[in-house]
Amino acid sequence: MRFLSLRAVLLPLFATSLAAADSVAPLDFNLYMQGKYVYERNCIVCHGQRGDGNGELSPTLKPKPRSFREGMFKFRTTPLGALPADDDLRHTIRHGLSGTAMGMFTQLTDEEVDAVITYVKSFSRRWRKPENYAQPVTLSPAPEWFKASDQVKTHATEGSKLFAANCVACHGEKADGKGPAAIALKDIWGIPAAPSDLRQPHLRCGDNPDDIFRVLATGLNGTPMVSFEKTLTEVQRWDIIAYLMSIRLPSGPVLGG
Repeated sequence: MRFLSLRAVLLPLFATSLAAADSVAPLDFNLYMQGKYVYERNCIVCHGQRGDGNGELSPTLKPKPRSFREGMFKFRTTPLGALPADDDLRHTIRHGLSGTAMGMFTQLTDEEVDAVITYVKSFSRRWRKPENYAQPVTLSPAPEWFKASDQVKTHATEGSKLFAANCVACHGEKADGKGPAAIALKDIWGIPAAPSDLRQPHLRCGDNPDDIFRVLATGLNGTPMVSFEKTLTEVQRWDIIAYLMSIRLPSGPVLGG
């Protein structure tokens, strides 16, 4: 029986698919092998040897570590359902995700981050299909009125009405994640998908208004959180964000809280 080398198997697998996406170069085999080393030293204990989220520590973690095998990533600048851009993955690796075991891997070099991204892509066939790629959406910066407290208050009042009409079912009247539909929500992995408590000072998507706007524009792949790109105007989305910023709890412990 003739055995093929790992290089012979992987190169055809990646070169055709990755070359099809404008923003992704064909596989660098050496980078892939370096990524495997980085993954096994830093990621395998949570995400597992097969990238399925079933690492050694997984049973003790909530939320469960991400499975890479479905190729579904929540935090992206690309449209709902699309694969993330490499910069999206770099951002998650570098900055981590608040409220989860996903820490900030600031000790990794840029080459190591690029390498582990290459390796992570090997876990899912979605990276091999050109139709799963998309360019990042255009995200408008925070409006100038965010710098004027009186205007922010006016926009927050409008935002509270929009929040009530579009978000309360899942996130609740108090934006605490306890809406009437919350108990029944699940993600594509069959795991309960509790809506975020949007009052918290640190959200998984990030702490800044721009981070929240990105989620409203792109949604969260694999979860019930859809994109509002088509249903709410940019002005309306910023009004909702102004409302959320107005009810944000202070950072750190609060006496009597």
